[in-house]
Amino acid sequence: MEHRLQKLLAAAGVASRRDAEQLITSGRVTVDGAVVSQLGSKADPDVSMICVDGKPIDVHPKKIYVLLNKPSGYTSTRRDPHANRVVTDLVKDVSTSLYPVGRLDVNTEGMLIMTNDGDFAAKVTHPRHKVPKTYRTELRGLVSQEVLSLLSRGIMLEDGLTAPAKTKPVGMNTARQTSVVDITITEGRKRQVRRMFETVGHPVMKLTRIKIGDLTLGNLKPGEWRFMTADEVRGILDMVS
Repeated sequence: MEHRLQKLLAAAGVASRRDAEQLITSGRVTVDGAVVSQLGSKADPDVSMICVDGKPIDVHPKKIYVLLNKPSGYTSTRRDPHANRVVTDLVKDVSTSLYPVGRLDVNTEGMLIMTNDGDFAAKVTHPRHKVPKTYRTELRGLVSQEVLSLLSRGIMLEDGLTAPAKTKPVGMNTARQTSVVDITITEGRKRQVRRMFETVGHPVMKLTRIKIGDLTLGNLKPGEWRFMTADEVRGILDMVS
C-alpha cells in the first residue's frame, strides 16, 4: 500500500514529519533510484526501495521510546552544525536513530521524550491535543498570589493571550528574594514559560520540565535516560487519542 513519503520517513525513524519534508524538498530522498522532491509524493515500501542520502530506510523498525533528563546546554535536535551539544549525544547507546518529541530550550532542563515513532511524535506535539506539561521554575522575587492568579487566567504576550495555566507555589527564600513555582501549561509556544514570568516581573533563573501528563522523571539524574514502559507509552497516547 502506498503512503506519503514524509510519513514513511517518520515511521522509519529517519526524522520527524516536518524534518522529513525538508529532506524531500532538498532532493535527498529517492524512490527506486529516482529523486523525489515533491511533497505529497507516495510510495509502497513493500515494493519500492526508498533511500535517504543513498541509504535504504527500514520502514518497519522496532518502536523505541526513551525518557531523557535533559541537562542544560544541550540543543533539542538530532543534529545542528551551530550547536556545541545535541540531545542525541546522550543516547548514543541506543541501536537506532531517535529524535526528540517537541523541544526544550538549550538552557532548559528536564523531561524529554525521544523516539523513532513518527506517528507518536506527531500526535503528542499537535496543538489540538493540549498535552499538559509541568515545569519547576526558580524565579527572581517573591511571587504573590495575585501574580499566580493572573497566570491562571491567562496573560497577554506578544503572540497573543495564553491559555489558563495551573500554578503551585513550592517555596520562597526571603533572604535571597527568590521563589520556586510549579506551572502547568497546555501550549507549546517558543520560550513560553520564560516569557510568561518575565511579563509578570519575575524572570526565570532556572527552568526544569518535571512532568508530561502523569509521566515523571523519577530518579533520573541530568544526562541519564531510560526506556519507557509500555504502560507509560499507552498513558501518553491515551491523552492524544
